[in-house]
Amino acid sequence: MKIIFLKLNSKLFLFILAIILGSISLFYTNKLVKKLSAEERKKIILWAEAYKEIQTVDLNQEISLVVFNMIYENKTIPVILLGEDEKIIGHSNLDSLKSEDENYLKEQLSIMKEQHEPIVIDYYQGHHNYIYYKDSFLLTQLFYYPYIQLGLILLFITVSYFAFRNAQNAEENQVWVGMSKETAHQLGTPISSLLAWVELLKMKNEDTSLVKEVEKDVQRLETITERFSKIGSSPILKKANIYEILENSILYLKLRSSNHIIYDYQFTKNKTIEIPINIALFEWVIENLCKNAIDAMSNSGKISILVTENINNIFIDISDTGKGIPKRNFKTVFKPGFTTKKRGWGLGLSLAKRIIEIYHEGKIFVKNSELGKGTTFRIILKK
Repeated sequence: MKIIFLKLNSKLFLFILAIILGSISLFYTNKLVKKLSAEERKKIILWAEAYKEIQTVDLNQEISLVVFNMIYENKTIPVILLGEDEKIIGHSNLDSLKSEDENYLKEQLSIMKEQHEPIVIDYYQGHHNYIYYKDSFLLTQLFYYPYIQLGLILLFITVSYFAFRNAQNAEENQVWVGMSKETAHQLGTPISSLLAWVELLKMKNEDTSLVKEVEKDVQRLETITERFSKIGSSPILKKANIYEILENSILYLKLRSSNHIIYDYQFTKNKTIEIPINIALFEWVIENLCKNAIDAMSNSGKISILVTENINNIFIDISDTGKGIPKRNFKTVFKPGFTTKKRGWGLGLSLAKRIIEIYHEGKIFVKNSELGKGTTFRIILKK
């Protein structure tokens, strides 16, 4: 539980860090954009004053060098000059290849009108010209820079997250496989010895019913060993009757659970629907779900097994009348190590998810749960 909490905190920290960095960059860049925009407007106002002086100066007078420089030093800010009749009478710093196209000029003028208020040049006798301009290429770049930067930060965090998750999954797979193979290996020796003892008891004509029960439990240990040995390898799926598998699994659990546990079959026992399945592993899933339900009900309550279908899928709903699961834990319960029990490793549901989703290409999830009333897990398998 603590490990999962730390992992969630790490992801949240990365996300918050990205937002903070992006916000700081956005705030600072916006301040620069506003300052640069104000400077560009000052330049255009000076440009307008210089243009007015040129238009009104006596032909016999020389144009000031300062005025001349003010006119021709603007090489970055796109400008369009309009006459009183709203006709374009001049422009500067536009695309030279398109500047002769009237439609292009109108389009640029429309953009300029949306960006900035015009600067009015007042002449004698009430005549006016209007200067429209738009942000320079540098200012436009600066405006979009923080958004690009934020996008790159988010992209980096996303890539890092998926890389971390893949590495984590690979590590979990190695742990699962190693632990399963070692468990199967360790169980092999005592099971072989128990089989030999069972045969010896048979030869000595001991209590037949007692020997049969011991033999059943030894066979059960063999099944468990087989299950562990299949983890990490590609299990063989064979067509089998899903109803028969469910019935056998529940019958095994019924003989080994409290009389206060009621098993409610909500499907027709003699019906046949064959699907590709690994019986040993699937029975393990049903047992894990039912054992969790028994624990949640404190060995007293009802477990219902409902089977429905459509053209492509089989739906198996396993419900209990236990203490329920908080909604925030609907996905967390399938994480390795998550458990609310005082004893246990928290691997049962994680293993069930692996068997259903990886080996059978199905789905398993908490369909619904209500605190104090119970939980329903749903398994979806392909026909």
